[in-house]
Amino acid sequence: MSARIYLNVSREKSLLRKHPWVFSKAVNKIKGKPMLGETVDILDNKGNWLAKGAYSPESQIRIRVWSFDEHEEIDHAFFIKKLKSAQARRDWFIEQGNLTGYRLIAGESDGLPGITIDKYDNFIVCQLLSAGADFQRYTLVSCLKELYPNCHIYERSDVDVRKKEGLEPVTGWLSEPQDSTECIIEEHGIKIHVDIATGHKTGFYLDQRDSRLAAGKFAKDKTILNCFSYTSTFSLHCAANNAKEVVNVDVSQPALDMGKRNLALNGLEDSNVSFVKEDVFKLLRRYRTEKRQFDMIILDPPKFVESKAQLTGACRGYKDINMLAMQLIKPGGLLLTFSCSGLMEASLFQKVVADAALDAKRNAYFVERLQQAADHPISSNYPEGYYLKGLVCQID
Repeated sequence: MSARIYLNVSREKSLLRKHPWVFSKAVNKIKGKPMLGETVDILDNKGNWLAKGAYSPESQIRIRVWSFDEHEEIDHAFFIKKLKSAQARRDWFIEQGNLTGYRLIAGESDGLPGITIDKYDNFIVCQLLSAGADFQRYTLVSCLKELYPNCHIYERSDVDVRKKEGLEPVTGWLSEPQDSTECIIEEHGIKIHVDIATGHKTGFYLDQRDSRLAAGKFAKDKTILNCFSYTSTFSLHCAANNAKEVVNVDVSQPALDMGKRNLALNGLEDSNVSFVKEDVFKLLRRYRTEKRQFDMIILDPPKFVESKAQLTGACRGYKDINMLAMQLIKPGGLLLTFSCSGLMEASLFQKVVADAALDAKRNAYFVERLQQAADHPISSNYPEGYYLKGLVCQID
């Protein structure tokens, strides 16, 4: 029999709305001795059954819910059902965009808390972020082998959040080891090199797919500065859509080198695309001194905020970099600016960009909003799944 977790009075409200988290302060008592990651039953203060989820004694999120069905077992059949359902929700836009790289499981948003699964051609990459996800590792791998028998499975559970769950980082093959961890994926006609072992996140930023497509839509005949360019995939869409010039900026030489490979892969070597290894903040200030200007600037920085305590400082960072970018944009030009920080709400991000426009002595008009691609869904019962915000601003 599973251990039972009883909640404090009135702490069941979020579960009744089908939110998948139970915080430590909501727990009243525990009957039984659940192991790290083991499935437990959750009951309200009166003993009414609410849900079953994975127990994590070291995390502030004490339980992550697997199911709100008392009769559902968390077993092989459960994960098969969840994987099939997630794949079915994605089939329409995979076909629409001719995608060979996409997110199959986006954690809580797909009903599998703490689990990220990305598919890159014939590679599947798993990121197990929670105690429950780690506990279910081998059941999950068995299901993936059953549903995707021609794919090689790799683990990238090398993120700091695992420490909060009492877990160590883990990387390596979960299926037969392969000679290479590189592959090529395709999105909307653009080919992209991905290294699942060394690339950021699980190998690549799949969530910006729609924004890259949007950047290409605006790119014709424009001079473009692509900041925090990583492997330069924004610039691939821009160059393919006849941008006049694209300058990619990143502090990582290996990322820039991969960008050059991506350019060659798409037959765009002859387009006017350059690569600059430098700190973006410093380069923008230098370009401002040099009075250099662009028709379009793309700002896709790394996450500036990891906790609420860092939010004020992050706002200053976002404001500073957007102000600098606006000062380099020709009148009537475009700024595509993003925040991937979940704690930065969309309204706050817009306010920060508006404040940056004031400081830059420019007018900014918000002409389009962008967000994470459809394979990173936002479930109605898990609003925290909305994290990537983008604004297309016309600057006068």
